[in-house]
Amino acid sequence: MTEVEKGPLGRRRGRGARERILSASQHLFRDQGINRTGMDQLCAEAQVSKRTAYQHFTSKDELVAEYLRRFDPHVMPEVFGRTDLTPRERLLAAFDMPASTPLCPYIAAAVELHDPQHPAAQYARDYKTAIAARLTETAREAGATDPEQLGEQLALLLDGASARTRVLNRESFPTAAAIAAVLIDNAIPSSSARQPSDDRGTTGSAPVPVGGR
Repeated sequence: MTEVEKGPLGRRRGRGARERILSASQHLFRDQGINRTGMDQLCAEAQVSKRTAYQHFTSKDELVAEYLRRFDPHVMPEVFGRTDLTPRERLLAAFDMPASTPLCPYIAAAVELHDPQHPAAQYARDYKTAIAARLTETAREAGATDPEQLGEQLALLLDGASARTRVLNRESFPTAAAIAAVLIDNAIPSSSARQPSDDRGTTGSAPVPVGGR
């Protein structure tokens, strides 16, 4: 017999409670914040009992960490995994964010969680380190003289644009992309700046839909 569970109102639910909890956490944590979201509200949104929730996650801290792990596990593959763009174009594509992009969830979590040893805060640091590493790797492919420095500069610019967009409630990524282009061109010797796709007439980054960073 298939195992079923009952939600907070006694309604029988099928399997998949873990995914519903994670889906509810993504919605609530992004919209109203981690600290303002209690387990009672989260369980009601996911239509599970608190007992079921704690069977899947031993604590809210564990749930928050898993929420971040699930958000972008492969670190912007929609940008860095594109083979139709040159390395320089991929660096610029990282800044092609939709106007509706909310504050980066890793920054938001780090701000809300005051304990640097919190598992979610640790994961946020790991993710930001991974973003810088991917930018550095791509900068190296593009021929940057100092790819580590360029990677860190672009990572800082991305985070700054995300925070400024949230604070001012207006787009900052187009300005950040223009600054990034200057940094990239200054970091890449002229002999390396011309990429194969430049022969096809492509000089800028193609539009790339990027989720939430």
